[in-house]
Amino acid sequence: MKLLGISGTILGAKTAILVDAVLKKVKEKYPEIEIDLLDLRDYQMEFCDGRNPDLYNEDTKKMIKAVSEADFYLIGFPIFNGSFPAPLKNVFDIVHPAAFRHKVMGFVANGGTYQHYLVVENQMKPIAGYLRSFVAPSYVYANGEHFNAENEIIDEDVLSRIDALAEELVVMQKGLSNKS
Repeated sequence: MKLLGISGTILGAKTAILVDAVLKKVKEKYPEIEIDLLDLRDYQMEFCDGRNPDLYNEDTKKMIKAVSEADFYLIGFPIFNGSFPAPLKNVFDIVHPAAFRHKVMGFVANGGTYQHYLVVENQMKPIAGYLRSFVAPSYVYANGEHFNAENEIIDEDVLSRIDALAEELVVMQKGLSNKS
């Protein structure tokens, strides 16, 4: 089984740090799970414009392939102006919806205030529903106070939620895999 963590922004480091923390926790608990981090900062992804996927640049094709081949997902994003960033939306637009169907999806997010966690509930979960993904019940939200000056996660509650989300993702995916 392959878990793909997606850091859905081209700015900042905290999102990738959160995604990586969950991926590492999954690997620690379940060494047999293959993990990979797709950090959008490392790609020159083109905007979706409806063309044949073979006509996009190499980075965009690599991203589409990585997302399409994953068995389940951990989606991370920062919250800007009360919403998730355009590069992540572009991933959902450019990858065929069937790639996400009947796969587990979990979320981590970071923002500037305690209130921004609602973006997961009000925006990401409905998108996952539209894609017919199975959503992990827990998610992780962190703000700047949960990190130290070196961008290390220092909040014990956030670390506990990372652990819980890692467990849920794998348990759900294994449960679904046993049904097929």
